[in-house]
Amino acid sequence: MTLLTKEQLEERLVALHRASLGLVRELSLDSVLERIVTLAREEVDASYAALGVFDDDGELVNFIPVGMSKEEARAIGQFPMGKGLLGALRDERKALRIANIMQDERSVGFPSPHPFMTSFLGVPILLGEQSLGQIYLTNKRDGLEFTEEDQRVIETLAAYAAVAINNARMYEALLARDEALGQRNEDLALLNDIATALTNTLEVDEILEKTLDRVLAYLGIQAGEIYLREDGGKELQLAMHRGEFSEAFFTRERFQMGEGLIGSVAMSGKPCCMENLNKDVRHLRANVAAAGFRLMACIPLSARGEVVGVMCVVSYARCAFSERQMNLLNSIAAWAAITIENANLQRQARRLAVLEERERIGMDLHDGIIQSIYAVGLALDYARMAIDEDPKQSRVKIEQAIDGLNKTIRDIRAYILDLRPREFVGSDLRDSLQRLIDEFRINTLADATLVCPEDGIVGLPISHATALFHICQEALANVAKHSQARRVDVRIWTSRDRVLLEVADNGMGFDLRKMSVTLGHGLSNMHVRARKVGGDVEITSAPGEGTTVLAWLPRRA
Repeated sequence: MTLLTKEQLEERLVALHRASLGLVRELSLDSVLERIVTLAREEVDASYAALGVFDDDGELVNFIPVGMSKEEARAIGQFPMGKGLLGALRDERKALRIANIMQDERSVGFPSPHPFMTSFLGVPILLGEQSLGQIYLTNKRDGLEFTEEDQRVIETLAAYAAVAINNARMYEALLARDEALGQRNEDLALLNDIATALTNTLEVDEILEKTLDRVLAYLGIQAGEIYLREDGGKELQLAMHRGEFSEAFFTRERFQMGEGLIGSVAMSGKPCCMENLNKDVRHLRANVAAAGFRLMACIPLSARGEVVGVMCVVSYARCAFSERQMNLLNSIAAWAAITIENANLQRQARRLAVLEERERIGMDLHDGIIQSIYAVGLALDYARMAIDEDPKQSRVKIEQAIDGLNKTIRDIRAYILDLRPREFVGSDLRDSLQRLIDEFRINTLADATLVCPEDGIVGLPISHATALFHICQEALANVAKHSQARRVDVRIWTSRDRVLLEVADNGMGFDLRKMSVTLGHGLSNMHVRARKVGGDVEITSAPGEGTTVLAWLPRRA
């Protein structure tokens, strides 16, 4: 064994330092590991070298041999399990230098295809207290054992290797995190696109179509369909099918809650994935598996803790749906469910508004026109009975009936004026009120004027302008139906915080103490509209002195 002088050892370490600088600059983990083991073998002139890599739990997860042919490595098969000398090196966490492996009591031998090995040098790769791996060297080429100088060189290399491996792992973790963030941004963009698309409509069919189209396009899924519950019932019905497969997935289009795959998902409120459609899936068409589809996922559509439907998708993919795909499917299903629920609530609100309006119309007709016609009938019936005995009184009753019919005709015209579908469109409140007053003047022959700021109340929220419009409409309708006024003045003025509307007529007026303001009547409607936007309505009237409606609303929402 030839010992190196101090100068020779220093030259060798300087050369190793230069060679190791490339390790630290390398950011690919695989390249780093390959270069470490190759450099270690060259530095000590060993026949064989290997590098073992540990995971965070200290288990051997990678083994890179150098010096053996591919055929030899293939014949050996599985890399070492970290027992024998390798286990001792891991446990002791310090270098092992052995002249003959077979004479060491810690050795467990080699499998039969393994090359014969004698001398051994093993050095741990440590980063602080953490063990990243080990460098193994065997069979020094000059036939002698490894020297102390060899050990010092490999220990120095191991120090560089620890830094290089740590850098490469940090870089790979950074790349993985960057990729995950990029993927997350793409997913958020997808969900934002879906949310924008779905919230722009309240038609259920359009919601379902947009949902399935985006699921198929963004996730690369070939076909999908959605089952919906009708008004919270216990039955789910096929509502939409899209994609490459032209038929519905199941032999039935209706499932009870808890029945079949669709009913089970709806009952549990949890998604279900099938990875082999060749298995017996109840009610699934045989054509689905025959067409090449392998995967199926059923996702509940849940809103406010209640399942409103189930979305089913199928794919040709051989591997199961990834966690990302399932998360996206769940998020899309949640958006769809919320939008469907909003559409249903809007439909119910419209239906309720229609019913309330019908009730109001019925009550007004009953209390007004029908009573008037009944009174005309009574007058004519009296005239018929008195025509022979008291012709003069009969003529009086007939004249009263004619006057009653003329009044009823005027009332009917007033109701037609009130029922015509006028809507406030846009933000020009002045023009909309002027059109309303012009219609009132034409239909009632009463004089009507409007005084309003020239700018039409610029900046007033649309909800507030709409409320003022309808309050004015309701007030004019009441004038037409009840007041017999010959003149109406509509005025709008503003303060710093409020907008005020006044509708004053010179009609017959009424006693406020005898007026019952109940839901469904015009006075109540005005109060409700004003209070919905933070305002209120005051009414002043007296018999023979006309009526004034004063409404105020805040200028800001």
